[in-house]
Amino acid sequence: MTAQPPTAHAHPPASAPSASTPALPVDESDELSGSVGPTGAGSNERIIDRIERADIMRIAVVGLATLGTWAAGAAGTPSWVVGAVGVPALVVGCWPLVVEAAGDLRERRMSMELSMLLAIVAAAVIGEWVTALAVTVFALCAEVLEDLSMDRGRDALTNLMSFLPQTAQVVSGVETAAPAETTEVPLDEVRPGQVIALSPGGRVPVDGIVRTGRADVDQSRITGEALPVQVGPGDRVPAGSITRGALELEVERVGEDSSYGRIVAAVRHAQSSRAPVQRLADRLAARIVYLALAAALVTFLATRDARATISVIIVAGACGVAAGTPLAVLAAIARAAHCGAFVKDGTHLEQLSAVDTVVLDKTGTLTVGAPRVVAVGPTEAAAGEDEVLALAAAAEWNSEHPIGRAIYSEAAVRDLTVPMPQDVVYSPGAGVSARVDGRRVTVGRRKRQEHQPGQDTSGSDDAVASSIASDPEAPSATSVVEVRADGQLLGTIALADRLRQGAATAVRDLSEMGLGVLMLTGDSAASARHVAGLLGLTEDQVRNDLLPTDKEEVVRSLRQAGKCVAMVGDGVNDAPALSAADVGIAMGTGTDVAREAGDVVLVGSAPADLVETVRVARRARGIIMVNFVGTVVVDAAGMIAAGLGLLGPVAAALVHVVSESAFILNSARLVPRPARRR
Repeated sequence: MTAQPPTAHAHPPASAPSASTPALPVDESDELSGSVGPTGAGSNERIIDRIERADIMRIAVVGLATLGTWAAGAAGTPSWVVGAVGVPALVVGCWPLVVEAAGDLRERRMSMELSMLLAIVAAAVIGEWVTALAVTVFALCAEVLEDLSMDRGRDALTNLMSFLPQTAQVVSGVETAAPAETTEVPLDEVRPGQVIALSPGGRVPVDGIVRTGRADVDQSRITGEALPVQVGPGDRVPAGSITRGALELEVERVGEDSSYGRIVAAVRHAQSSRAPVQRLADRLAARIVYLALAAALVTFLATRDARATISVIIVAGACGVAAGTPLAVLAAIARAAHCGAFVKDGTHLEQLSAVDTVVLDKTGTLTVGAPRVVAVGPTEAAAGEDEVLALAAAAEWNSEHPIGRAIYSEAAVRDLTVPMPQDVVYSPGAGVSARVDGRRVTVGRRKRQEHQPGQDTSGSDDAVASSIASDPEAPSATSVVEVRADGQLLGTIALADRLRQGAATAVRDLSEMGLGVLMLTGDSAASARHVAGLLGLTEDQVRNDLLPTDKEEVVRSLRQAGKCVAMVGDGVNDAPALSAADVGIAMGTGTDVAREAGDVVLVGSAPADLVETVRVARRARGIIMVNFVGTVVVDAAGMIAAGLGLLGPVAAALVHVVSESAFILNSARLVPRPARRR
């Protein structure tokens, strides 16, 4: 057989990025991967330059007024003179607090700004001008520190968003004999199917397939891998990569459809969303304010001491959890993005931190998902291996499934004639069916109930898989499909895959973190057992021969048993299970359906990225919990001390600033530091 496949399929489907390049663990340093783009936020900008001049002037005016009123009071200046200095200074200093408090009142929400404003006004009313002004200075300094910390978190995300170039070099005339010409066009005008040229050191603006050229490509900003990946014709290159050689790419996806664009879109959404823990922090802050006002009232009724009453209100304003929680969530999302994962919402980050069970799909998740045909076993009903393979390739004509692509690729390698299929029907988890040369050809796994007593099972899944798996030179994972024509078995096709680099380490790390690990697969028991052995999983941690609905049912049953479940998958058949889990985690190399169903996407599909993302989520939860407990302890102790007269208003303000700053800086530990120039 020498005839070529039709033109539309003259080439096998493009391969994934070079499998010869080993996957590397994510850099666990605090540095951002990659360098800051030219339009990114200035990471090297001095702190003083990041503070608004109005805030600096406001703090300076109120600070000088504080010193002036103290000196005037010590010199015996009449109180009305001191007040004449204090009132304008308070108006200037308290204006930001007034604006925020007014907004809170309109929304019928009690806030720290409102309680601080009440304390400052109360101090001024009783003539404690030094106290009122000093508290104002402390409050303004706390606001500036909070803004600076949030800016750091936003900068980490802004660096992501501003990285891509705004133009691309589009190559024209690639389909003609005329000399190719390159034209610079805005990125939003680039369309799929066009060819763009990249120079050494250039940033890749689109998802594309290498058309010509070979180069090392730095994908650290997307995948978290520290070392460059070698790419050549047919390899995919994600947007956000940096090429170290000249390449021509055929555009696949551009804008928000690209891998980098999806990260940006998800991050923007995450910035605007509020996780449940943030809403909880706001509720706690409001309750602390109400408690402070009640405690202040009790203090005044019991002691008739206005200073102690004011001190109670001031010290209770130290609610670092309200300021620190949004920063922790924002910083965790930024850190996860730079580790090769993007979280679509702060809610999913919080859910991920509470996960106690991780369910892993096998093919495409724990394995590379790029199987190859290793054996074709025809029955007596077939004319030979070529007929079995050609009919199977015809049925898998446009399949996106890794097995289908592998079968078609093998037919192309063998230079077989692949007939044109008709009436193609794809059943997720079961296989594909098509009419080929007048026969209904089906390609799929054998259903176990079809094995009857006395039936020859030499071509069964378990038999073939066991035969291959027993070979020490065989790849690490095997799947077997059967090919039928009008219901008659023509033969079986055995395919081999290999484990993803670091898969066994990732499974071990998840287990050491106290997480339950379960592997699901639609493959045979023999194949599942072999892979489980390589991963260090026991038989109790494996489920095989599963349809998509079965995977979904496994996830639902775990949740019904009280487990918090994360499902990790890559294919269309994993989408129901991804949606059913508390957190769905999709592999970036998986199907669009899986990525849409996932709450978290591992862009580089590295198992190490999964482990690191879980660690980031847990670390964020731990920091937030420390802030919660710390806030309650500091405020409770401070209110008691203030009520007993052991803490004056100025000292209470100092406690306010120091404690709140400590909680904010605790959250800021999650913010990834900018990369050093190399």
